[in-house]
Amino acid sequence: MTRRIAYVANAQAGARRSRHVDDTVISRFVRAGAEVEVIETSSAHLAAERIRRAIAGGADTVATAGGDGSAHLVTQVIAGTDVALGLIPAGTGNDAARALGLPRDSPLAAADLILNGTPRSIDLGKVGASWFLTIMAAGFDAIANDRVGRMSFPRGPSVYTAAVLRELPRFDPISYVLDLDGEQRELDAMLVAVGNMEFYGGGLQMCAGADPTDGLFDIVIIHPTTRLELLRIFPKVRGGGHVTHPSFERVRARSVTVAAAGMPAYADGERLGQLPLTATCVSGALRVYAPQ
Repeated sequence: MTRRIAYVANAQAGARRSRHVDDTVISRFVRAGAEVEVIETSSAHLAAERIRRAIAGGADTVATAGGDGSAHLVTQVIAGTDVALGLIPAGTGNDAARALGLPRDSPLAAADLILNGTPRSIDLGKVGASWFLTIMAAGFDAIANDRVGRMSFPRGPSVYTAAVLRELPRFDPISYVLDLDGEQRELDAMLVAVGNMEFYGGGLQMCAGADPTDGLFDIVIIHPTTRLELLRIFPKVRGGGHVTHPSFERVRARSVTVAAAGMPAYADGERLGQLPLTATCVSGALRVYAPQ
């Protein structure tokens, strides 16, 4: 059977590396005998509409070269369907790709996985009508994400670390009300992170051990600590070493409501809205090409 792939290309002007990756991957698909429909637009709304049309026309896979934002865009359209996501890691953070074990240094290896692999089913988080793959940040991490959106320097994964360092001197613990599968808790914390996967922020393993196939979120709470101590903990998050710190707590739940005054929430690098928000873990909501 001929593969029919809708490919969402990078439409940013001047993105030479992204254009090269797109051309390389599309050529690989075509040489393998796949029918490829290229979707190129700078509008997320138009991209979503064209993805829906491609699926209506018979596309079995939606592929894209990018990071968590690109994966997030495609997921909004194909979640809950039989259409599979094919992700070529080529973004800034690549946290979903990292958690799924995708080849992050070889676009052709990722393309071959899409051509020759078997899709696996993974869980997604859902907030209202929005889906997310990685972690919903709802604390100090979300404030840092807000800052990232206003920064033009540095570029790349280090921008999140720079944002943390800028926001830390003015940060105080947040008063939360949590509902965890019907159990209410009131607490102060530095952050609450709702993890479907382990990573966010370009390799920060905040929800170390989170499994996107177990039907549950790993909800990490960092209890109040000094700013100096938070600064000391932060580098350990990249390798998951923070899990032994006394301020660390992990609980698991299928549904969580996070409430805190004036706080934003982010997931996959995208703003979800202001708290309170309810996130639900939806089992097997996405088919994705990834190592088994």
